[in-house]
Amino acid sequence: MKKYKWFIIVFNLILVLVIFNKSIFEKEKILSQGKLVLLKLAPVDPRSLMQGDYMQLNYDISNNISSDSIPKRGFCIVKLDKDGIGTRIRLQDDITPINEGEYAIVYTASNWSINIGAESFFFEEGQADKYEIAKYGGMKVDHNGHNILIGLYDDNLKKIE
Repeated sequence: MKKYKWFIIVFNLILVLVIFNKSIFEKEKILSQGKLVLLKLAPVDPRSLMQGDYMQLNYDISNNISSDSIPKRGFCIVKLDKDGIGTRIRLQDDITPINEGEYAIVYTASNWSINIGAESFFFEEGQADKYEIAKYGGMKVDHNGHNILIGLYDDNLKKIE
């Protein structure tokens, strides 16, 4: 067994690095090629003593949905208006069918709500005033429905920086 010990350790290390780098590559691809979708935020505003300042995000498209009547995993289909703001059209089990001008966002349902992606936005301590005006969460969405939160936007659809 001693002969194989180092081989097993090195193999596992390489495997972990490959998986980690694949994940990074997929996120970078979403950032560079994904479609920007703005989602209206519903108000929530906590603070965590352990994690610092952050804003708990609640998206308007995930409100008024009974998680009892939908599958645990699926796709929230949104249609964008001329400003790029997404409105929920329907929830479905599979990514297809999807009509022209619609985009799919992966969701998971819990007992009380649905989660469509980044539910928290962390920011530097003392910067809370700057983010209080946030009205939209900006996400990059790929063709498979995976998304990454890229920032918060104000009423004028300008990214808050």
